[in-house]
Amino acid sequence: METVRAHVFISGKVQGVFFRYATREEAVARGVRGWVRNLPDGRVEAVFEGERSAVEEMIAFCRRGPPAAKVSHVDVHWEEYRGEKGFRIIYK
Repeated sequence: METVRAHVFISGKVQGVFFRYATREEAVARGVRGWVRNLPDGRVEAVFEGERSAVEEMIAFCRRGPPAAKVSHVDVHWEEYRGEKGFRIIYK
């Protein structure tokens, strides 16, 4: 089992459409750890850690988003695994 970390930036209509909440639900269901937050420029930023297949499923989810979202671009940066605990929404 390969454990990986992906740092993801999602662009488009991704704020005010329950993107963070849906992302947390999807991550918890897959056993993925990390966090998600809104950025001041209108993007959503997220970190996903876990088994490679589960993290890749989270990236695929981010390309779709929840029903009200309109994703235009997903930028993925693979980073060194750091051992995140749980999955949280950052509100600040």
